[in-house]
Amino acid sequence: MSRRAAVLGHPISHSKSPALHTAAYAKLGVDIEYSAIDVTVDGLPAFMGSLRGDDSWCGLSVTMPLKSAMVKEVDEVRGAGAQLGVINTVVFDHGGGAVRRVGYNTDVAGIVEAVRYAGVASTPHAAILGGGGTSAAAVAAVKELGGSHVDVFVRDAGRAGEAEAAATAVGISLSVRPLTEAATAVAGTDLVISTFPPRAADSLAEELAALPGTGAGVLLDVAYDPWPSRLAEVWHGHGGAVVPGLEMLMYQAAEQIRRFSGCDVDAAVIDVMCDSVGLPRRVF
Repeated sequence: MSRRAAVLGHPISHSKSPALHTAAYAKLGVDIEYSAIDVTVDGLPAFMGSLRGDDSWCGLSVTMPLKSAMVKEVDEVRGAGAQLGVINTVVFDHGGGAVRRVGYNTDVAGIVEAVRYAGVASTPHAAILGGGGTSAAAVAAVKELGGSHVDVFVRDAGRAGEAEAAATAVGISLSVRPLTEAATAVAGTDLVISTFPPRAADSLAEELAALPGTGAGVLLDVAYDPWPSRLAEVWHGHGGAVVPGLEMLMYQAAEQIRRFSGCDVDAAVIDVMCDSVGLPRRVF
């Protein structure tokens, strides 16, 4: 029987996940049909209810704005997802009779692998732009990279709750700061992770553009459509290294593919995933 998997989110038509997963399953020779399905937060419970009794499902990728809401729709959350209260992956565990829905967060591994590949050293001085679900994974990633403190810049301090909860969970100190302070503050930072949606950081980019070049560090911009973002352009122009969100997406998808298929994702599979979305093949 052909197995099924999908990425859920709203909006979802821009997602590159189908290209990444489809390329990987073809290379692995496994029969998993992967699609994109537009689901809102309000519609999530009904959608998840509609899957009950359908044994063809093996996994779901979860993107904005569903990463927190999905926690209530699974039977168990494991690993980083249990600490953070935010998941981007659901595995349908068919072992032992009844199907169990198990949630994971592979965004943390995706961020860590992407910035390590870009050459980020351990114990970085780090800053995060935005305070939503992806920021929680970013906080945990900074901790995994050896950081002991992170500054989170948000428009509204009341929207940093998920990042603050993540910091408490993983044991890292965090300061919530207004976005109006971000331009001058991040200019000399080792690692900046922007979790803003497309174009949301454009005004910040213009503020940065007005500052002198500072030999900036590494910027991971999780938004990847359109690319390059204005923030990425300015950062690169100031001499910094830019990691596109597609890098993070590719690495977190690799972890999902392992869990959905039960197969090892080796360098050859990573290469075809890179090909599918126009990333350069890896050089190790």
